[in-house]
Amino acid sequence: MENASTLPDYPRGLTFEQVWAALMENREILKETGLKQQETDRQMKETDRMIKEMGKHFGDFTNRFGEIVEYMIAPNLLEKFNDFGYDFQEASTNHKVRDKKNDIKLEIDVFLQNGDIAMLVEIKSKLFISDINDHIVRLEKMRKYADLRGDKRYFLGAVAGIVVEEKEKEYALKNGFFLIEPNGEDFHITQPYNKPKEW
Repeated sequence: MENASTLPDYPRGLTFEQVWAALMENREILKETGLKQQETDRQMKETDRMIKEMGKHFGDFTNRFGEIVEYMIAPNLLEKFNDFGYDFQEASTNHKVRDKKNDIKLEIDVFLQNGDIAMLVEIKSKLFISDINDHIVRLEKMRKYADLRGDKRYFLGAVAGIVVEEKEKEYALKNGFFLIEPNGEDFHITQPYNKPKEW
């Protein structure tokens, strides 16, 4: 399990702030121009390709958007969720669950936990309805896995995206998820419309 405080060394000549600024600029361009879905997807793929190209020139810096955002978000999530009354004490990234016997396999971008509660956070460059549905399935699998092990904790869900359209935002909040979005140089968490859903 990787500790969220163990962050990658950014390549010489390229700061996190520069990468984040480029991501935010691309996000604003996509939102302001109102590109159709197909064109938006093409733009996001092209930007992903550019990030990968940068990785070829700067050593190990080949992370996807989501991975870049994980490293920005994960260390700060513990404190941010404390503001909502959740005393999470541990945060790990790329948390994997494997149970071959019961055919349960899942990966969690950021996993927050304490003795009573755990939260599964899914991070995407652009959040789609299908990503939210996939995360519901992921939480159901986690509940099944926990039950098989006698783990009585309950699980909460959160989704994060650099680009989040209004329909995805509404869908996530209506389905009991916390929503994490960029807000200037930081990020903002919106609570679900009703009580956060527990699995």
